[in-house]
Amino acid sequence: MAPVIGVTPRVLILGSFPSEKSLDTGQYYANVRNQFWRLTGAILGFDADLPYPQRTAAITEHGVALWDVVHSCRRAGSLDSKIDRKSLVFNDFDVFLGSNPTIDRVYVNGLTAFELFTRQSAVAATRLPSSSGALTMSFDDKLAAWRTIA
Repeated sequence: MAPVIGVTPRVLILGSFPSEKSLDTGQYYANVRNQFWRLTGAILGFDADLPYPQRTAAITEHGVALWDVVHSCRRAGSLDSKIDRKSLVFNDFDVFLGSNPTIDRVYVNGLTAFELFTRQSAVAATRLPSSSGALTMSFDDKLAAWRTIA
């Protein structure tokens, strides 16, 4: 999926690879169990239940861009643990960050995305707890960690 990016992004949030639901809809974090929009809405002050174009407009207005570490791969289902590591094709972050020099902070959503990103990029990044509903961490604890993006 193409990145969601505004005019002058300051922050880049990276996931691993879109879920089946996200790929089907063409929308980042489309699975209702994923807490990404609830987290960013609470931090940036927008309604997480807005239609997708309004949610993406809200984050880009706050200087946040979204993308994924992996450009393509083979995966059965939506779990990161099911990604065939031999099939990974990574996005080109040197080109992306070179084209978006206003980005000064990179955050990675979850452990798998962080491990994959640091494996193929020398860019410094901060790992956030996964917004996935599969992570058994309270929303409040996730929110406290995610507040660093503000």
